[in-house]
Amino acid sequence: MTQLGAYTRNVRDALAHLNLSDPASPDTFFRRNLPRVGLYDSASDTGQVALVTQVMTSMPIYLQAGDVITNLSFRSGATAADTPTNWWFALYSDAAVPALLAQTADQLTAAWAANTTMTKALASAYTVPKSGIYWPGIMVKATTPPTLLGACAAPAIVTGERNLSQSSGSALTTTAPATIATPTAKQFVPYVVAT
Repeated sequence: MTQLGAYTRNVRDALAHLNLSDPASPDTFFRRNLPRVGLYDSASDTGQVALVTQVMTSMPIYLQAGDVITNLSFRSGATAADTPTNWWFALYSDAAVPALLAQTADQLTAAWAANTTMTKALASAYTVPKSGIYWPGIMVKATTPPTLLGACAAPAIVTGERNLSQSSGSALTTTAPATIATPTAKQFVPYVVAT
């Protein structure tokens, strides 16, 4: 058995296509939860809802010790936010019950158009103390929340698998909950980028 298991070819060649979607400079810092290709718009699938008004959706992202997270970004799909009154992004810890680490300002009634990337700064940059799985979250209170770009994934099947997307909380408005408590698995996984 080799370090690459049964793979007999050059792993660098097998991953070469990833150069297409990475930033031009290798010094550009970013972390993302999904590849940038193969995403679809949750508007095209009424069975896989990305967001429900006043409910937070969170997804796991791997962060390394020393990473400094300043911004979170999500991209809307073909449906814009209809009459938003509160919306924000948040970052949660790697604890068994993830705790709130930082939140963006509440964007209140700011428009979020269709097919638009929203990058929002956390109230204070967060320096990751140890490598692990962290949880970015998004909440939009609106007559109709925007659809998002992302992917469809099966909920956990094998014991110990984590949710790839989950909802939590209710009647949320200006402030992210202190923890991600009693999450419910979702099948639509929003694409999120941390910079």
